[in-house]
Amino acid sequence: MTASAAPQTLVIRIAMADDYDLAGQVTEEAYSSSYSELSPAYLRSLRDVATRVESGDVWVAEDAAGAIIGTVWVPRPGERLSELALEGELDFRQLAVAPSARGRGIGEALTRHVIALAVERGIERVVMNSGPEMVGAHALYAKLGFRRLPEREHRIEVEPGRFLDLLAFGLDL
Repeated sequence: MTASAAPQTLVIRIAMADDYDLAGQVTEEAYSSSYSELSPAYLRSLRDVATRVESGDVWVAEDAAGAIIGTVWVPRPGERLSELALEGELDFRQLAVAPSARGRGIGEALTRHVIALAVERGIERVVMNSGPEMVGAHALYAKLGFRRLPEREHRIEVEPGRFLDLLAFGLDL
């Protein structure tokens, strides 16, 4: 799949090298507005799109003016990004919408794009982790039919001494 259009003349396409800085900035701003006390190291990792594309595809959502206002990271066919995904599942990470673009359906369009990729690849389920603070994202996932997977939820140490209780969600296709 090369690109897709969504309502409001939104275009979703693979990020090109020239997009990495802006896509990283959008990701950092989105996470900073939802989480408190993110470390400088974690913020750097959110901005580091070049490293993400080494192990998956980063898709960007572009508005009618060509501004990148959202992004999501998806594995390439036959691969996975995290231990959350089992055989026959597609996981995605770092779904991010610029704070200034929230409430316009960008997150939904990106999530629907991920679902379309999974269908195109013959995948049985889409899964993802989310932090407890991301209540807006949780509402979106519920609206799209995702359900919690408590048996896959766990606590991770995101950096020395800082733990996060990850929630797991899945959508059967």
